[in-house]
Amino acid sequence: MSRKYKFYNSEGIYFVSFATVNWIDVFTRRCYKDILVDSLRYCQAHKGLELYAWMIMTNHVHLIMGSTKQDLAGLVRDLKKHTSKQIIKNMAENPQESRKEWMLWMFERAGKRNK
Repeated sequence: MSRKYKFYNSEGIYFVSFATVNWIDVFTRRCYKDILVDSLRYCQAHKGLELYAWMIMTNHVHLIMGSTKQDLAGLVRDLKKHTSKQIIKNMAENPQESRKEWMLWMFERAGKRNK
């Protein structure tokens, strides 16, 4: 199965869904949801993201989105890349994160298997 998003109409509106690695419940913590929301707001302000609806679940995200300014596949790629780096950084620096070692290990393990 392809992991690359395919958008056939550059001016279309799409339902996009993506999940965390191994469906880990990352978004149970407010700080990680806030990072995602900040990334979405940045993409709206600077990358032409048109966001019509969104929902953050504990381990996945649903978006109804479009863009007339930028390639949607690139926009989603950049959004996910930036957001994941920020969440991992925040997680590593958070002394109150009780699941830190396990989650970081799972993320690193998945990254090594998926070049």
